[in-house]
Amino acid sequence: MFNSVTVEATIKIVVVLAGVMGAAAYLVLVERWMAAWIQMRRGPNRVGVPLTAIKLFGLGQPLADGVKLICKEEYTPAHVDRRLYILAPIAIMAAALAVFAVIPFGSTLPPIPALGVDSPIQLTIAPGVDVGMIYIFAVSSIAVYGVILGGWASNSKYSFLGGLRSSAQLIAYELPLGLGILGVVLVTGSLRLEEVIGQQAATGVWFAFSQPLGLVVFVVAAFAEAARLPFDLPEAEQELVGGYHTEYSGMKLMLFLTAEFIHMITASFLIVILFLGGWHFWGMSPPGVEIGWGEAILRIVVLMAKILSMVLFFMLVRWTWPRFRFDQLMTLAWKVMLPLGMVNLVAVAVVEEFGTEMSTLSVVACGWTVAIVAWFATALAAPLVTDNRPRVGDRLGAR
Repeated sequence: MFNSVTVEATIKIVVVLAGVMGAAAYLVLVERWMAAWIQMRRGPNRVGVPLTAIKLFGLGQPLADGVKLICKEEYTPAHVDRRLYILAPIAIMAAALAVFAVIPFGSTLPPIPALGVDSPIQLTIAPGVDVGMIYIFAVSSIAVYGVILGGWASNSKYSFLGGLRSSAQLIAYELPLGLGILGVVLVTGSLRLEEVIGQQAATGVWFAFSQPLGLVVFVVAAFAEAARLPFDLPEAEQELVGGYHTEYSGMKLMLFLTAEFIHMITASFLIVILFLGGWHFWGMSPPGVEIGWGEAILRIVVLMAKILSMVLFFMLVRWTWPRFRFDQLMTLAWKVMLPLGMVNLVAVAVVEEFGTEMSTLSVVACGWTVAIVAWFATALAAPLVTDNRPRVGDRLGAR
């Protein structure tokens, strides 16, 4: 029969999947509210409890959207490669959800002797994975295959172009994303996310303070990896009909769109865990100290509050900044973010090698000095004015 480890893992999986999918549905509603607020108009506020006059501030809107997509006709065009066409949304959705196996949702819960649980409960589906960050990178990279398969299997020039653009963007920004993480790995000496949070909690200094340049590089790369504005070039409506999922509808399209939104939630988790202390906040007990239910729940609340704040930041940027051109997107990856990530990595390596006697304040000062100098050098090296007019060759070709 099932042992306690299997039962515990199953309960965690069910809770995490239900929480992530529910959060994705209702954060879409929050984003629509934010878009309405920024654009000075009313957002979704009428859909409430079905078959009643109860509106509940539009909280029924995600349910209505879900029912609409579920009931939508599952149409598969005759010209597609059917097997790959169906596999693409499954692959990208599976990759988006599998990442949460090693992401902690708090620290620990106290033992529950009444239920036969005599040791603290780790709030991670697969706790103690020594290569947690590598696992996240490996699994999230599978999403590229879903994008390529969707664009190729659709047998449409619009989808194919969208797939090429998307895959190029995702592959290009994986490099600065990795460089942003390597600085944290050098300091902690571990690839476990729990260890990263534990070291920030033990020292009281979040890596956002000691490695601000790494934070900026990682956040920008995370925006691009999640295909959020100003980096949503896979679905540039001015140039493409709908990107790599042009030929999709119904539940298959919902899998694509939900996976993209979950990528944003995952990016928020990683930013908070790697750079903003995770569940840690000043005044809490340090790692290794036995805690009760009050502080255990408080840690969960702190982590979720940070993640929600990061998600709201993603949304605010989306409805504030204009979209980049694709050449600007790739230039930013290869000529700005990649060099800045390498500068941050070298600076962290030098401090770790020769700065063992440095105080915490000195380490923070070095991090900010490197960030300011690097950004000034980038500003001086990059052109101050960008010419957005069409090139002469483009105008002649259009004729």
